[in-house]
Amino acid sequence: MLLLAIGLLGAAILLIVLYVGSVVAERAEARESLKQLEGYQIQDSRDREMLEGFTDRVARPLGEIISRLGARFTPEGYVEQIEEKLLYAGNPPSLTTDRVLIYKVLGAASVVVWAPLLLLLLGLSGLLGLIAVGLLWFGSFMATDAILNRMVEERKHQLAIRLPDLLDLMVISVEAGLGFDQALDRTTKAIPGDLSDEFRRVLRETRIGSSRSDALRAMDERTHVPELHTFILAMLQADTFGVSVARVLRSQAADMRVMRRFRAQEEAQKAPVKMLFPLVFCIFPAVFVVILGPAVIRLLDAL
Repeated sequence: MLLLAIGLLGAAILLIVLYVGSVVAERAEARESLKQLEGYQIQDSRDREMLEGFTDRVARPLGEIISRLGARFTPEGYVEQIEEKLLYAGNPPSLTTDRVLIYKVLGAASVVVWAPLLLLLLGLSGLLGLIAVGLLWFGSFMATDAILNRMVEERKHQLAIRLPDLLDLMVISVEAGLGFDQALDRTTKAIPGDLSDEFRRVLRETRIGSSRSDALRAMDERTHVPELHTFILAMLQADTFGVSVARVLRSQAADMRVMRRFRAQEEAQKAPVKMLFPLVFCIFPAVFVVILGPAVIRLLDAL
């Protein structure tokens, strides 16, 4: 009976969503047709508002309210931390500061969904129900931070492992007779990715009047990658003391390849530790059941 009730409730929600979606689509099509009519006059402010989409009329104002609510109750400096993480993640279009705050508020309010779902519909009760609700609420609340931290680490990893290849091409270009800026421009066109985008931004900043050192320091602040920080310091010292750029690039390319090898070895050494938890909680119990199961059954029969 419980499964039947859950199925009927899900079917009813699905039908309501489909009906609302069809009505919204029809009204959106009607609004677009009215906008294309020449000489169409909007009678009052309500008609003007109704010509706007559902996102502009409802979703965006509601999101702004939730974002202000989240900013009011967040600890001091938390918004700045979010902006810093978004900067390190490359400012992805799918995440902004307001969206992160909205997701955090929705995650904090998700207890009103998990509690009825687990305690009433699924029938959990007592300590087990409270633990399940608490775990789901905590996961919903921290999911945005986990996703954002993962995006930051993934982008830093991609920047670090692509740097040696980019430096190798820059060495070839500089030794072939190109200047540093020309070699950097040619290299970024040959190797797509976030690292090339960062170096292209450096070139744009230098072309609009910024010095190379300031542009490189700004890139270091945007990326926060140790390997890239080492390369930028070497280039700044080369500009200060007049060292050959080709020699600095060649030595940095060799050092970056060594650091990439060390990074790969470090990840390989972490693999046994990461495999420990699946082995203990997933594989070992099944193995024990297969090996010790018949012996336990015979022992019980003998008793």
